[in-house]
Amino acid sequence: MVINTIDAKMLARMFLAGAKNIEAKKEWINELNVFPVPDGDTGTNMSLTILAAAREVGNQENLTMESLAKAISSGSLRGARGNSGVILSQLFRGFTKEIKDYQELDTVILANALQKAVETAYKAVMKPKEGTILTVARGVADKASELAGKTDDLTKYLDAVIRHGDYVLSQTPEMLPVLKQAGVVDAGGQGLMEVLRGAYDAFLGKEISFEFTSEKSAEPAKTGVQEASEIKFGYCTEFIVMLEKEYSMDTESDFKAYLSSIGDSIVVVSDDDIVKVHVHTNDPGLAIQRALTYGSLTNMKIDNMREEHQEKLIKEAEQKAAQEAASMENAAQPKKEFGFVAVSIGEGVNEIFRELGVDYIIEGGQTMNPSTEDMLNAIDSVNADTIFIFPNNKNIILAANQARELVENKKIIVIPTKTIPQGITAVISFIPDKTAEDNEARMIEEIARVKTGQVTYAVRDTNIDGKEIRQNDIMGIGDSAILAVGTDIDETASEMIKELVDEDSELISIYYGEEISEEKASAFAESIVEAYPECDVEVHKGGQPIYYYLVSVE
Repeated sequence: MVINTIDAKMLARMFLAGAKNIEAKKEWINELNVFPVPDGDTGTNMSLTILAAAREVGNQENLTMESLAKAISSGSLRGARGNSGVILSQLFRGFTKEIKDYQELDTVILANALQKAVETAYKAVMKPKEGTILTVARGVADKASELAGKTDDLTKYLDAVIRHGDYVLSQTPEMLPVLKQAGVVDAGGQGLMEVLRGAYDAFLGKEISFEFTSEKSAEPAKTGVQEASEIKFGYCTEFIVMLEKEYSMDTESDFKAYLSSIGDSIVVVSDDDIVKVHVHTNDPGLAIQRALTYGSLTNMKIDNMREEHQEKLIKEAEQKAAQEAASMENAAQPKKEFGFVAVSIGEGVNEIFRELGVDYIIEGGQTMNPSTEDMLNAIDSVNADTIFIFPNNKNIILAANQARELVENKKIIVIPTKTIPQGITAVISFIPDKTAEDNEARMIEEIARVKTGQVTYAVRDTNIDGKEIRQNDIMGIGDSAILAVGTDIDETASEMIKELVDEDSELISIYYGEEISEEKASAFAESIVEAYPECDVEVHKGGQPIYYYLVSVE
């Protein structure tokens, strides 16, 4: 049977299926991050963004195209996290603007909506870069427009559009050399295609479970936090199979079918002589036993999701209570001219910002990008006419800008700080007697003088910036490139600082993370003092996870 139109009920089902598919694939998408750092979060950000919209869609009782469009647009805009999530929300925003006045969608309306989606997303990015999610979205939209006048059969139409999107995605390494060097396609583009592929599966009538496993997700008919007892499969199981026997497409199909019989959220990716496996199951041993029939296993990781769920609930409750207390305290204060909101992570760094006069600290940053909604809540909590926001992460600036556009009763100024040290410098640069515009200009000028380095470990083998990197190597990452690679934390950090310091450098600030003791940090700082006697060296407890040291050179 030929299907020529999509109504609101079908579109809602397709949207939820797209959300479900990217949620299942988010860890795999995270691994496509170019830099092999342990905080690659493109998949997580896109998943949480679309799941925020899924909650809104799930709350709809009398579904119409207009109400569905509003739910998708509003939910994704406020729930947007990270650059990829913000761009995804803008794609939804443009798409829904075009469809909201129709009762049913055909190929022509879909083509126009996809073009509007791309136009809206490109406008939201100050300097659009090709070889990214934007390029993939434009490829999808252009193909949709090309085919709109040639067929009314939505089954053939959507299939051709998605296949072309996959082709454009496969070409992203040719557009961005850094992707080709790392041997990956663009993670955001991959995430977009997973959303579209999930939606197409629902259109075809495939059986899809709408039970979301993310604690920030929602089933179609209800919202709220998923209880631990509702987690159907309790163990997140991951490993790599080093193939020792013939592994064909049929073998992979049988393997996936077996995993489906014992769990869900299945991702099986083959690459030459290895197979990456991700599955949620109640018996990891069964998955492991089957995998051993194909070869030996490495990089094995099993997490109890029910225990992690309870720990997250406790931590989130504590953070929420602290934020509510801070909000009440701020609201009780007399209204002031200027207020400050900073994204931060690590108790030491948080305390530094508090001491500098920051009114509201959003917990987040490297391991969990805060959403536009988090920004809006922070803005509401600060009783000031003008509020400066310091994102302190390049992947959070778009969400901060999006929050600014949604606020009408306060003046919001986003200072584009890309690192914690830049944020600290910006706050220090504030002069109370100056105007908001003068302070904005001064802060932007001062953060341009700050060079930042971050020391962490590699999560996979790769070759980038001309450096051969092995899993678990220590990396010193600068503002735009990997500056040092080694096996020792202090040695790598020292080599990184050497790349940052020049004849104009005067101050080296070191913030040590939660895995570094005060004694070790002090000893390291002493070695830097000896190496650069012409510079002042400061050492602070940062307490940040994942990054052993954050370093700034000014």
